[in-house]
Amino acid sequence: QVQLVESGGGLVQPGGSLRLSCAASRSIVSIYNMGWYRQAPGKQRELVAAITSGGSTNYADSVKGRFTVSRDNAKKSVYLQMNSLKPEDTAVYYCNILTTQGNYWGQGAQVTVSS
Repeated sequence: QVQLVESGGGLVQPGGSLRLSCAASRSIVSIYNMGWYRQAPGKQRELVAAITSGGSTNYADSVKGRFTVSRDNAKKSVYLQMNSLKPEDTAVYYCNILTTQGNYWGQGAQVTVSS
């Protein structure tokens, strides 16, 4: 069974930083795209950042220059470094991976930016 385990969420003050991690289970053979989505209360889930198997990245306009997505193929992991956090970044963040076996989601990590 495929599982994604997220870690790194929490409470941070505006201007602070957090790093999210997401590790896929060993049963996954081949991973294409990896990425992060977020969902704030009362809003639809939106793409935050994505990275292809070749290392190309894509970011939401609202996070460009502040967030960095990266991946470690050997560890089957994807990361999201979030700097200069703003209150509007508050949301549940979900990792997502697209593999030869299907499309999978993490359990979600709460990120709260507040003073």
